[in-house]
Amino acid sequence: QVQLVESGGGLVQAGGSLRLSCAASGIILDINRMAWYRQGPGKQRELVAAVNSGGTSIYADSVKGRFTVSRDGAKMLYLQMNSLKPEDTAVYYCYAARGTRDIVLSDHWGQGTQVTVSS
Repeated sequence: QVQLVESGGGLVQAGGSLRLSCAASGIILDINRMAWYRQGPGKQRELVAAVNSGGTSIYADSVKGRFTVSRDGAKMLYLQMNSLKPEDTAVYYCYAARGTRDIVLSDHWGQGTQVTVSS
C-alpha cells in the first residue's frame, strides 16, 4: 500500500503564495504518476497538475503560469502556488499511481489539505 500525507494548506490573501507538500510512504518504488487534484465547494474534484516519473508535467488551464508541480523521486510531491485567487479555494488532494504509463497497478489518495484564499 501507499500512504500519502499532505501539508502546507492554510488561509492566504488573494495574490499570495502557498507551497503544498505530499509525503509518500509504503510501496513507492513503482510509483509513476503523481498529481494534485482539488475539490472546491459544490464542485467536482478536478486535476490541478500532474507529473510522471520522467518529469513530464501537465497543468489545468486555470493554473498555468501560476502553479508549479515538482517531485523528489517518489517520496515527495510539491505544488508551489503563486498569485492565488479566491477561486483556488478548495481541498487539495495528493494522488499517486503505481505502475507504468499504460498499466495502473493501484492508485492512492491523501486525506486532503484545505486551501482558502480570501479576497
